Amino acid sequence: MGILSWIILGLIAGALAKWLMPGRDGGGWIATMLLGIAGAFVGGFLGGMLGFGGATGVNIGSILTATLGAFILLFVYNRFLK
Repeated sequence: MGILSWIILGLIAGALAKWLMPGRDGGGWIATMLLGIAGAFVGGFLGGMLGFGGATGVNIGSILTATLGAFILLFVYNRFLK
């Protein structure tokens, strides 16, 4: 995936994770994008470990995987680091 695809995927995944997580979170669109990109890495790593990774490009599977990873990161941040 190119850098533009990562940015788009990061924005989508980060926004969905923040929307799904209850409570108020700080951070603007840059923090949301970074959360989504990091979530894509976490989700891709976990998906690969479970055997359902391997999708390339921006598609429903990659968005769901990245959103799940971003949600996990946001949960850990809110519960343990905040």
